[in-house]
Amino acid sequence: MNLSQRFIEKPVMTTLVMAALVIFGGYGYASLPVSDLPNIDFPTISVFASLPGADPDTMASSVASPLENQFSAIAGIDQMTSTSTQGQTQIQLQFSLDRTLDGAAQDVQSAISAATRNLPKALPQPPTFRKQNPADTPIMFLALSSTTMKPSEVDEYAETLLARQISTIEGVAQVSVFGSAKYAVRIQADPAALATRQIGIDKLVSAVANANVNLATGALNGETRSTVIHTGGQLNNAAEFNNQIVAYQNGSPVRLKDVARVIDGMETPTARAGTRTGRPSTCRSSASRAPMSWR
Repeated sequence: MNLSQRFIEKPVMTTLVMAALVIFGGYGYASLPVSDLPNIDFPTISVFASLPGADPDTMASSVASPLENQFSAIAGIDQMTSTSTQGQTQIQLQFSLDRTLDGAAQDVQSAISAATRNLPKALPQPPTFRKQNPADTPIMFLALSSTTMKPSEVDEYAETLLARQISTIEGVAQVSVFGSAKYAVRIQADPAALATRQIGIDKLVSAVANANVNLATGALNGETRSTVIHTGGQLNNAAEFNNQIVAYQNGSPVRLKDVARVIDGMETPTARAGTRTGRPSTCRSSASRAPMSWR
């Protein structure tokens, strides 16, 4: 005798057993607890853009707005939040659960390319984006300091060596470096000296831009050998900028040191590790940043 035979011979018992399973199963399903905060990974992409020297209002109007106009045409966006601070803009895009993150990333890349023509030409680099989970939080913070090295040297060490080495560790999803202190040559023009020599500020800017180039020069081709010509057109420090010729007057060159003060400094002098300066403009939330973190 098998198990099915007893249920076939006793239909009343079979009916009662099935009814009990349905009734108690429905009661048990209705009594299951529902989590108020379920563990769901929403497809989220963050877009970053920087324009050194721009105030939050300028970042919001000239950088964030053109990007937001293009992103609003992407299908499946549930929420879009932008944060503009001194020289920085971050736009966070949260997509619906039925969108794949790879497909959303392609749409974001296309939108960034379409918005490029409306962005300021002074952007040092095109906007970048990163896939991320908003539920993830940094698990460790590292603070770097030195009593013998310049802040720009510490920043270069953190970005080019330490961050890259940490990112190769298995399980590390992202390494972020904050409190940027990138090296930069700062040129402080002297209005009186420019007016005396009748040189406009636009001419000074053009002369600096044209002097600091790194382009291919060409090659010399002979009967038996070919030689590539290399000229050092890249200026690396304030001393090299000082001797650059801005214009000629009465047959004499006017050098940059004659009309401006050139110093070795940082890209953002007001930047400090652990903080972000500037008044939030289109900010939903603002928080302090540590020098380095990784997930």
